[in-house]
Amino acid sequence: MARHSALRSSDSMTADRPTFTTATGGQFVLIEPGTFAMGCDSHGASPCESPIREVEISEPYFIAMRPVTQAEWVLTMKNNPSKFTAGLESGLRPVESISWFECIEYIANLNENGVSEYLGIDGRFRLPSEAEWEYAARAGTSSPWSFEGSDRNLSEHGWHAGNSAATTQMVGQKSANPWGIFDFHGLVREWCLDLWHDDYLGAPTDQSPWLEGGISNLRVHRGGSWFHESFSTRSSARSKSSATHTSDGLGLRLVWAPI
Repeated sequence: MARHSALRSSDSMTADRPTFTTATGGQFVLIEPGTFAMGCDSHGASPCESPIREVEISEPYFIAMRPVTQAEWVLTMKNNPSKFTAGLESGLRPVESISWFECIEYIANLNENGVSEYLGIDGRFRLPSEAEWEYAARAGTSSPWSFEGSDRNLSEHGWHAGNSAATTQMVGQKSANPWGIFDFHGLVREWCLDLWHDDYLGAPTDQSPWLEGGISNLRVHRGGSWFHESFSTRSSARSKSSATHTSDGLGLRLVWAPI
């Protein structure tokens, strides 16, 4: 599928990172191993973002450069649960109003043949763990957002309550982060694999999802949305919902993990 002319390009940022495009149009970029400080205990951060801990990303993975769009969802699921479907460009808006369980069903359909091959590598699609999400969102930064400056600069990088016109917008319209990935700050919150825990005490120090303990019916989502204030769009900000919950500000971003 050809890149839509309305989507910004991040080619210069991803030139040294392998990328691939799926049959439904999703673009993925390689995230290489490394370590980072996960969480936040300053800038008025919530207690759920503490304690800060060093996390090791030991296995490479590919992450979608944009949230899953309505067009991508429809091609696989043959339905569109989204609220914001008006306009000729609605297919390029993020899919929303989907539960965690619906995300798992969508991914199962993507993986219906067991494995897929890109760049000569076998792998599978899945949701990111919280650690993988934040590592990719920070893109090597340690500031509240993945850009320099304060929330006064946020509108260049994301859709939030102050600039969204009370609706979702097309993916990929704002500036990419330093690793060439779009829409981590606002637009739609993005489901993760992890169960919700009220803080990071005892959390994994690797990239695996935290699936032990916690609150069994609550799953994590990250990133803030079009109706959130800037504080909720920070790289470390966390939120949660029942796995059956849907919202017009809640979507997903995929990971493709080599096996």
